Amino acid sequence: MEYTEASIGRIFILRLHQNDIIHEAVEKFAKEKQIQSAMCFFLGGAEEGSKLVVGPKDGKALPPQIQLTQLMGVHEGFGVGTLFQNEHGEYKLHMHGSFGRNDLPANAVTGCVRTGVTVWKIAEVVLFELKDSSALRKKDAETGFEMLEC
Repeated sequence: MEYTEASIGRIFILRLHQNDIIHEAVEKFAKEKQIQSAMCFFLGGAEEGSKLVVGPKDGKALPPQIQLTQLMGVHEGFGVGTLFQNEHGEYKLHMHGSFGRNDLPANAVTGCVRTGVTVWKIAEVVLFELKDSSALRKKDAETGFEMLEC
């Protein structure tokens, strides 16, 4: 385990609009406001065709081959994530969300939003800025993932 300490800074409340892409909107906002790290919560609707990472095809294969799923129909959703800069100073949101609707056989899907969850009508995001933290994302050679380093 690694750890670092942080303190709460500013708190931002965002309303996203139809066709905003969650991770792109949050990362752009963080860059504009110079939020180096944050805890992030999402609540709202996901447009049909939104894509989620739903795990590796084989948990032992390296590098992992990710699986994607595409939402069929508009879904209700919520998510939680963290936002940190990577080693190149780029803002990276890592958020997992759960999305569902009553009339589909599977009813719900949970996964990472990084491949493009598009807002349907409205989404609310709350960002809690984390101050005085040394954490950042660095690319791991074995997996290709940008791992959090404290």
